[in-house]
Amino acid sequence: MQKRQSTWPGFRETPPRILLLTSQYFLIGELKAACERLGVEHHFLDFGTKEMDLDTFVSQMVSTLTDFKPDFVLTVNHLGVDREGVLTALLKTYDIPLASWFVDNPHLILDAYQNLFECRTALFTWDFDTVDSLKDMGFRDVFHLPLGADPTRLVPHRTIPVNEWRAPISFVGNSMLTKTIKRIQASMPSPRLLEAGMEVAKSFGESGEPQAGRFLRKSYPELLPEFENLMTPERKQAYLTFITWQSTLLYRLDCVLRILDFDPLIVGDPGWNELLKGRTGWRYHSELSYYDDLPDFYPLSDINFNCTSQQMKGAVNQRVFDVPTCGAFLLTDYRRQMEELFEPGKEIVFYNHPDEIPGLVDIYLNAPDKRQSVIDAARKRVMAEHTYDHRMTSLMETMRQTFE
Repeated sequence: MQKRQSTWPGFRETPPRILLLTSQYFLIGELKAACERLGVEHHFLDFGTKEMDLDTFVSQMVSTLTDFKPDFVLTVNHLGVDREGVLTALLKTYDIPLASWFVDNPHLILDAYQNLFECRTALFTWDFDTVDSLKDMGFRDVFHLPLGADPTRLVPHRTIPVNEWRAPISFVGNSMLTKTIKRIQASMPSPRLLEAGMEVAKSFGESGEPQAGRFLRKSYPELLPEFENLMTPERKQAYLTFITWQSTLLYRLDCVLRILDFDPLIVGDPGWNELLKGRTGWRYHSELSYYDDLPDFYPLSDINFNCTSQQMKGAVNQRVFDVPTCGAFLLTDYRRQMEELFEPGKEIVFYNHPDEIPGLVDIYLNAPDKRQSVIDAARKRVMAEHTYDHRMTSLMETMRQTFE
């Protein structure tokens, strides 16, 4: 790999010094804990959710960059990076690289940012399908970095099981109903664009195209003039997110309907009560705490069911790593990239199409030995290759090779 010529002193220490930005996404906690376990010198700068005036932001960043002298700055989903480009300008001045790890669709995030190429930036994406499209945007250094698990945080908290959590099969996930409505409100589409968006969302979900924007341009060119009339990047981004979330809603509802004959427990937002209104044979539970509840919850289901968001058609989501880490069995939908992470049939069980769901549920509900074999093999693989210590080690080495 060709080294860059720079006045930046480079990685002065092994391991490097890392400035972690903001805690608005849960994963930063995992990365901070991984730094501590790996003996990585790091500083955590939390901007919180409150608005900060420009002078205060600049003063705080300059002080931190000057005093801590990080080898690079790390953020998740570009959080902590202002949309106007003030931070990237500062990093350019101090010649400090930025690493941004996307664990949601980067194309539903980056379009609202200015001065994306102001400083030296490496993008890491959990979805390999977005590597080339990010390079097409002009980013030179783009790398695939899947999600993982933190077995030190996913630990049980209760000595007595919560009986209401017991279920033959459960699904933990958002209905996407409220999220879809909010994206419609944010995009403010014309009546025609809104009506067409419902059709686009259904077609997008049935297609192999991973990006909603590219799908809209290829398959519905007649809608482009009205889409462009949304004018601002924020409204356009909201409309494409609406298509993605509505597509996810339709897909998840189709999948969940296939498990209703098995007395499922559905955990999530109240939107499920609307989507499944009039349906019988299922129970609802409000959202659970990721750290406090889910490590105890997952083992109380014979099958933990998973149907992935349509924002990622090739990558696996967090639950694929978390459920086996908690010592529980997962039935998930097929994603192309899973075969690079787990051995099919031995370490992971999946369905290729919703039609396959009832048959697989019936098989594994009646095969506890098979379930346990998959649990043991999957957990062993996670511990050996897919913890956030592994991910941080890989990210740091990639940053060193790219910018040293």
